[in-house]
Amino acid sequence: MAIVRWENRTWDPFREFEEMSTRLGRMMSRPTPPTGGDVAPYMADWSPSVNISETDKHYAVNVELPQVRREDVHVRLEGAVLTIEGERKQEKEEKGTTYHRMESFYGKFLRRFTLPEDVDSGKLDAAFKDGVLNIIVPKMPSKQTPSLEVKIH
Repeated sequence: MAIVRWENRTWDPFREFEEMSTRLGRMMSRPTPPTGGDVAPYMADWSPSVNISETDKHYAVNVELPQVRREDVHVRLEGAVLTIEGERKQEKEEKGTTYHRMESFYGKFLRRFTLPEDVDSGKLDAAFKDGVLNIIVPKMPSKQTPSLEVKIH
């Protein structure tokens, strides 16, 4: 078998492999909906990155939402479940423009998180700035029980 030199510069087999890998990754990362269950999370088009941290006084939920308008984001708390949903709308394509690579996700998104029992659900605070949604979930003041020494008989 002879080694053949690749001379065609308009077709890039490595780029095609990368695009196929990206599409396969998107398909594999979307779980299949359960039968008879809540199908809303499975109908989302993309999933924004979320960082959750904790201090002694609160939990912080930071959601990266570039190119999403504040009015297109909705946050609600139902019981112990924090729901963040919205939509990133794709701008209209300009005539005469050819995209060679499109890695941004557009469409609806939905994220749900079950909060711990120690949160003060009546005092949630949310702020949206520079494409990041910051949600502060305060903790309830801890009820420390006094320690008691028990005598052993």
